[in-house]
Amino acid sequence: MNQDYLSFGRRQFLQTTALAAATAGLGLYDASPAAAQGAPKRGGNFTFAISAETPHYDAHGSDTFATLHFGAPFYSTLLQFNLADYPKVKGDLAASWDVAADLMTYTFKLTPNVAFHDGTALTSADVKATYDRMRNPPTGVVSTRQATFIDIDTIETPDPLTVVFKMKAPNPAMLEHFASPWNWIYAAKDLAANANAPRTAINGTGPFRFGEHVRGSHITGTRNDKYFRQGRPYLDGFRGVFMTQPAAMMNAMQGGQVLAEFRGISPAERDRLVQVMGDRIRTEESSWTLNLMVVFNTEKKPFDDVRVRRALHLAIDRRAGAQGLARTATLRDPGGLVRPGSPFAMKDEDLLKVPGFGRDIAAARAEARRLLREAGVPNLTFVLHNRNLAQPYTPAGIFLVDQWRQIGVNVEHRQSETSPYLAGMSSGNFDVAIDFSNLFMDEPSLALAKYLSFNKAPENRSRAIDAEMDRLYAAQSRERDFQKRFDLIRQFEKRAFDQAYQVPLLWWHRIVPTHKVVMGWQMSPSHNLGQDLADVWLNT
Repeated sequence: MNQDYLSFGRRQFLQTTALAAATAGLGLYDASPAAAQGAPKRGGNFTFAISAETPHYDAHGSDTFATLHFGAPFYSTLLQFNLADYPKVKGDLAASWDVAADLMTYTFKLTPNVAFHDGTALTSADVKATYDRMRNPPTGVVSTRQATFIDIDTIETPDPLTVVFKMKAPNPAMLEHFASPWNWIYAAKDLAANANAPRTAINGTGPFRFGEHVRGSHITGTRNDKYFRQGRPYLDGFRGVFMTQPAAMMNAMQGGQVLAEFRGISPAERDRLVQVMGDRIRTEESSWTLNLMVVFNTEKKPFDDVRVRRALHLAIDRRAGAQGLARTATLRDPGGLVRPGSPFAMKDEDLLKVPGFGRDIAAARAEARRLLREAGVPNLTFVLHNRNLAQPYTPAGIFLVDQWRQIGVNVEHRQSETSPYLAGMSSGNFDVAIDFSNLFMDEPSLALAKYLSFNKAPENRSRAIDAEMDRLYAAQSRERDFQKRFDLIRQFEKRAFDQAYQVPLLWWHRIVPTHKVVMGWQMSPSHNLGQDLADVWLNT
């Protein structure tokens, strides 16, 4: 591996990320326990809880953890994040790589003798077909990764084990984007036969082979004895049990029917498990690269009126909400579009000056009422579209209904299962919704992509088109001077808050419980990472 590729911009990004994590108290997890757990043991079947069921199997078109926790054990990616040294990256299918000094060419050498679960040999053609699908999806294919890879110009495959990405413009965070956990490598022949095949069928090169998926019940996998990493996986198999009711999950944790829940639980649930289970339970905590948002459907009246959107944004007392919800929900910090405390985040003293984030909620609500009167909807009524997950969607929805009631707005809070919830937002069949920005690293180009125009980013559920935000996004993504990029991100944020197509509510705080017999899994600030289970073993 050529480690000399680090450009100034990329090196600075990594250094500032680590510095900010240290100074801001982020990354409360300790990466050392996995190494201190002793020699791994082979065998056993691992059962864990998944608090939502994936609507389909295709990671390229998904942004919910439910897809990753369901399918990551079956797939590989080109690179991965090294959770022992986050946010640095390491190879997965890539045995080595080289990055040109001008950041215009990325060359990957693939691990030889890798096979898909159906026996087909993996080659560079599969990597090319996968990335072509994400950056330029065929008609009928949804890619929520399209904006991420817009800077790729061509993909070349000079031999079966070499892939060369050539760029239209330098992107300092491109190597981290290649490590995205959503970039599952699919077989070129499967995509050629049916570009949407990955939505309903599983054929990867990951550590586990697909067993069965019983809707409403579970997913299973068995060890892939031909997995390319020697000695992995340790487990004979796994079972992911869909548990959408927190009480059922908590009882199963206490009874040992499930040994882990990797998304996260509330502080109250953590305290209950520790009190009841004592030293049989392990809990790990971290700030979370995930924020809960409020999104307004700009194709529906009166939410096409910026005055209405701004009024609803101003009425939310995030400071008070953070204090109350942090005790009962997986929510904690007010923040802008980039995770609070991370290198490119807005400073808290500046955030206080942003309308909707200040301490004078009475003045903000007076302005909100004025805007609604001016827009001709002083007695506004609408439906809040929400997910039926208890954490943190239900308490967040209840909180918002109360906030808007205080400016005279009447809201019906309607919650749905994950699949119809996502389908409603993707089709635009909602008025106002609670949405999420599900990140895996503190890279602004990733965090801001959700705010790009709808025709560039289908994950922008506000369906807004804003050429100025698109321009600012492109400018910041290619800027290699830290301060200049920081300033461009502030301009982007100002535009986002002024237009209020979609606005952050609060950032999350992650608490993961695992039985102490579960070894080899590593905590991180993202529930999207480390879920292929290749290194997990049971100390029983």
